[in-house]
Amino acid sequence: MNMNKITVVLASRNRGKVAELQRLLTQYLGDVIELRSLDDVGITDEIEENGKTFEENAMIKAQAAARSGYPGIGDDSGLVVPALDMEPGIYSARYAGEHGNDAANNALLLQKLTGVADRRAAFICSLAMAFPEGTAPIRATGAVEGEILITPRGKGGFGYDPLFWYDPMGKTMAEMTADEKNAISHRGAAVRQLAARIARRYGLVEDNY
Repeated sequence: MNMNKITVVLASRNRGKVAELQRLLTQYLGDVIELRSLDDVGITDEIEENGKTFEENAMIKAQAAARSGYPGIGDDSGLVVPALDMEPGIYSARYAGEHGNDAANNALLLQKLTGVADRRAAFICSLAMAFPEGTAPIRATGAVEGEILITPRGKGGFGYDPLFWYDPMGKTMAEMTADEKNAISHRGAAVRQLAARIARRYGLVEDNY
């Protein structure tokens, strides 16, 4: 950390994910946060996500990143469907067995919802920020409610976006522009909440808070 930047490690090796969060934090906090990946700080061990909730997994990741000596941010997110006892939940990315197989995950979700009238659903995103000195962590959660369509619509987004209908906009997540999605998404809401709490923690003066 220096006088101008707060170095923070995101518990990810995905450069695109780091860049996206960097852009969002800069949007809300200005040019204050310098975000790094696990690879940037030499953390090579795989993080075992053995929590039972999004919140627990986010904190596990944040604490692992904070072992770098810098504050660490972890996130966990997914889809919950009340009619399926809140599945797929923390298993959203590997619902059908193979991690990140969006087509298989969507197909399994549609199969399980066959004949089900209640198709309400919500995307949940939990963020956690842990500190190497062991001070109280920062937590943030965002959610967006919608319903699951019978057939996918839209070519954008990823995961369950083509099936997730957001009625106020009259389109699925996969039909939204990036700006539209960030404005209403679970991740956008969680990042805004996290940014506000970072601003308070570090005494940053921002017009938005």
